[in-house]
Order: sequence, then structure tokens, then C-alpha cells
Amino acid sequence: MASSEFSQRDDTVVSAGSGSSSLNRRDWLRLTIGASAGLALGSLVDVKAVRAANENLKLSNIREFTTSCNFCSCGCGMVATVRDNKLITLEGDYDHVVNEGSLCVKGMSMFPTHASPQRNQVPRYRAPGSDHWEDITWEDAVTRIAQKIRATRDSTWIATEKAGDTNVAVNRTDAIAFLGGAQNTNEECYLFQKFARLLGTVYVEHQARL
Repeated sequence: MASSEFSQRDDTVVSAGSGSSSLNRRDWLRLTIGASAGLALGSLVDVKAVRAANENLKLSNIREFTTSCNFCSCGCGMVATVRDNKLITLEGDYDHVVNEGSLCVKGMSMFPTHASPQRNQVPRYRAPGSDHWEDITWEDAVTRIAQKIRATRDSTWIATEKAGDTNVAVNRTDAIAFLGGAQNTNEECYLFQKFARLLGTVYVEHQARL
């Protein structure tokens, strides 16, 4: 009995004044080896260089926002990583009920498409018969679109339609169609529908059905 007590005490470091054991010899050995390795690595590793490299990592100085893929109507969840108000990554959201983190080839191409240097940043216009595109302002683009819509509507307007022996007012155009997007909100869809009906458009479809 005495020998077992002696061997136990010999293997245990007793903290002073408390009478309770805290570290045994194995713990001291691990601590000593770990500290020695840390000191050795500290003399070999350039701490400033490591910190500088960490600045380029995704988890350094970033904010994350949940969003959804806009390529189709599935609504797969995505996580957008932003640093200094600039998007740096787009990846699948593992907590999303639809895709559980997975993305199709279109979803995976969202970030390369966004970051591509060939992506247009301003509207471009190519005149009839021209062989090149030219940059125009957003105001100019909106004005051109509005003028074309008005001209098309006026030239194709159908005010009445014959039904039997009488003419019935229909007030429509068959030359304009509206196509909604998969990520439009209910409020946006309401405005699109209202605008389409005011123009007399009867061809209204949604991208999700194509």
C-alpha cells in the first residue's frame, strides 16, 4: 500500500499550498516539448510575412451575406463574402433548405462571371450596319428603349377586333412581350404586370417556365 502511494505521488506534481494534483510527468513532458518546438519555429518563421499573407485569406477582415442564385427558379442559397465593399467569393450555403451547399455549373460560374474583366459595366450600342459597339450612358439607353417601345406600340396597336357582327374594343399590341425573372419579388412582379397591361401587352411569361 505504501509503495503504491509513493509511486502515485512520485508521478504527480502537487501544486503548492493547495494539496491538489494538477500536472503529471507526462503533461510536463508534452508542455516542455511543445514549448521547445514553438521557440524553434519562432526563430524560423517570419511573423510579419505570415500576418501579411493572412490578409489575403477569405476569413480575414470579411463580412458574409446570404443571397440566392439568380440563374434559374430553384432559389439555391449562396453565401457572399465581402471585403472592403468588394465581393471576393460566392459559394453554396450549407444551411439552405434547397441546395444544402451544392451548386450546379451555372451557380458555380456566378463569381467568375461577376469578376470577369470582359463583363460590361455600362450600356453599349451598335448602330444598324455598324461593325463595332460604342459605350453610351444609362440615360441614353433608357431613352432609346422608351422610344422603341412607344414606336412599336403605336405602329402595331389593335384598338378593336371583330367578334361576330360587332367590333369589340381590345386595345392591345401583339408585337411586345414581357418576360419575368426567377428572382423577382412579388412586389416587382406586380409592377411588371401592371406596366405590361398598361402597354396593352397580352404576352406575359415567366423565366421559370422556360
